[in-house]
Amino acid sequence: MSNNKIKKIGVLTSGGDAPGMNAAIRAVVRSCAFNNLLCDGIYRGYEGLMEGDFEPLNARSVKNLISRGGTFLKSARSAEFRTKKGRELAHQHLLKASIDGLVVIGGDGTFRGAMAFGEEFHFPIIGIPGTIDNDINGTDFTIGYDTALNTVVGAIDKIRDTAHSHNRLFLVEVMGRDSGDIALSAGIGAGAEIILIPEQNLGKERLIESLKRSKNSGKTSSIIVVSEGDKVGKNIYQIADYIENTLTGYDVRVTVLGHVQRGGSPSCRDRVFASRLGVNAIDAIIRGEHGVMIGVQNSKVVSVPFSEAVKGDNKIDKELIRVADITSI
Repeated sequence: MSNNKIKKIGVLTSGGDAPGMNAAIRAVVRSCAFNNLLCDGIYRGYEGLMEGDFEPLNARSVKNLISRGGTFLKSARSAEFRTKKGRELAHQHLLKASIDGLVVIGGDGTFRGAMAFGEEFHFPIIGIPGTIDNDINGTDFTIGYDTALNTVVGAIDKIRDTAHSHNRLFLVEVMGRDSGDIALSAGIGAGAEIILIPEQNLGKERLIESLKRSKNSGKTSSIIVVSEGDKVGKNIYQIADYIENTLTGYDVRVTVLGHVQRGGSPSCRDRVFASRLGVNAIDAIIRGEHGVMIGVQNSKVVSVPFSEAVKGDNKIDKELIRVADITSI
């Protein structure tokens, strides 16, 4: 489909919500209006796409959205869209609604679905990375990551107050099943003594040695930030039990921050970032691009093929690991 046939764009959010998704939707809709294109919002991600749950949007439809967390279009994970039958149903609804191109906002699973759909039906699709985990290949950051970091650091600051008051060791679990970006950056920002991430298996013995060094240096309370995908123990509670059973004199507590990390009003950085990606997504469709994610590398907007974005080889910043090691002594 050539770019001169693009008259109407559909936009949806899929997978886990992230602060800043609304800002991205707003930018997509207003960029459509600026370029004299029609825009339909698609509710509940790929589920809504298969059910034809569409609503026309204009510049006024998205007023006062930029400061709101979550996604007003709702989000859902869809097993049916993974089947060819489900994708065929979605394609029929797009044709019926005269939608010529699609912008999908989400993470790895969202892009895999978009890649399969685009290849099967030769349909123009552009992706915008929206996930707090910051685990998408080909972009330095994802929408929601900065806000999540601020939420985590704020929570750990409060936990440190009570840890210091009672001479306690707190283990704080943060999101990041396969990526330690949140744990590493938030751990540095909050001054954690130890950071456990899936990309670097510290091991139980080194964990205990590190805690011994902290105690010998005069520290009476400590914070350990644990990414949910860390491999030291089966879960954070097992790690806590191991520490209590191995070391004497530690009063150990566990805090799992959970879904609070996904909520809240997006930071200014996430609002600007999401707006930038939304505008550039429509620019890409108008240029005739498809099957790509709009990301940022070294402060420049880039188009990254879905096949690259979903590779799953997002590397942890080794310099940050060194910074964490040095500043936690």
